[in-house]
Amino acid sequence: MALQAVTLGIDIGGTNTVLGVVDAQGVCLAETFLQTRASEPVEYYLPRLYDSIESLYSTVSATCEMKGIGIGAPNGNYYSGTIEQAANLNWGDIVYMRQLVHERFGVPVALTNDANAAALGEMLFGAARGMKHFLVVTLGTGLGSGIVVNGDVLYGSDGFAGELGHTIVKENGRMCGCGRRGCLETYSSASGIRRTMVELFAERTESSGLRDVSFNAMTAAAISSAAQAGDSLAQTAFELTGATLGKALANVIACFSPEAVILFGGLANAGDLILNPTRRAMEETTLNIFQGKTRLLLSELMDKNAAVLGASALMWKELEKLGTL
Repeated sequence: MALQAVTLGIDIGGTNTVLGVVDAQGVCLAETFLQTRASEPVEYYLPRLYDSIESLYSTVSATCEMKGIGIGAPNGNYYSGTIEQAANLNWGDIVYMRQLVHERFGVPVALTNDANAAALGEMLFGAARGMKHFLVVTLGTGLGSGIVVNGDVLYGSDGFAGELGHTIVKENGRMCGCGRRGCLETYSSASGIRRTMVELFAERTESSGLRDVSFNAMTAAAISSAAQAGDSLAQTAFELTGATLGKALANVIACFSPEAVILFGGLANAGDLILNPTRRAMEETTLNIFQGKTRLLLSELMDKNAAVLGASALMWKELEKLGTL
């Protein structure tokens, strides 16, 4: 009996690294994880990663053939296959991850950043199936984006294109982790909406169940729950967050004319609380020739292991380019 073709998807995060064996339909046949231990040098990490790959693949190797390995990683550069200056990884300036994994396992390996992997996951297995022009916006601690044009991820000249979160939306605005002020992710992200809540507490007098919650405990989920329960300040925080995001998306639409913008990540779990104000601001500020043409959607992968599926989708896309399917 012929072996089933599969790819291995790896998502490298600051806390955990998640691995999964995924078939061509996006079904995760087996998965596992290891602690990244980001404070340790990469030389300590790699042997543990290799062991996890071998152990996971051994559970399906009797019936499956691994065609390649896709990796999603912070500051992952698709062109060079490197992880460069990742803020949450104590791995130095550059790690030649694609080369190292290929040399160890002898199969095709591709690497990109997590937002680009998410875009590919949506295109192959999620809300962007059948689309060739779309944008995925990841609303986590920061704001990432993956831009797809003509069915391919836009990497730019150096492999790092798509940093929507670091476009300036307010001159001399909030301080960003990148060292500049006014970046979009300081307003429209899980951490951004927390900062908005604190500002609202200082500026307004309405009662709120969140006033007694510490900043670290004030998660996007907690703000969402409060808004759904009728907390007016939490509702205002979502309105302001969505308005800023929608205006930024209107600028993206003018540049790329996408079929859809797909929201993914923690803040997107709020559903209509974030969708409605974002859509309203997007439509109000979009250039008239583009109005009504770009759909604003939620990810269809949020209840799945989206990071692994995205990394796997990267490899399936590479295999298609190589003509080895």
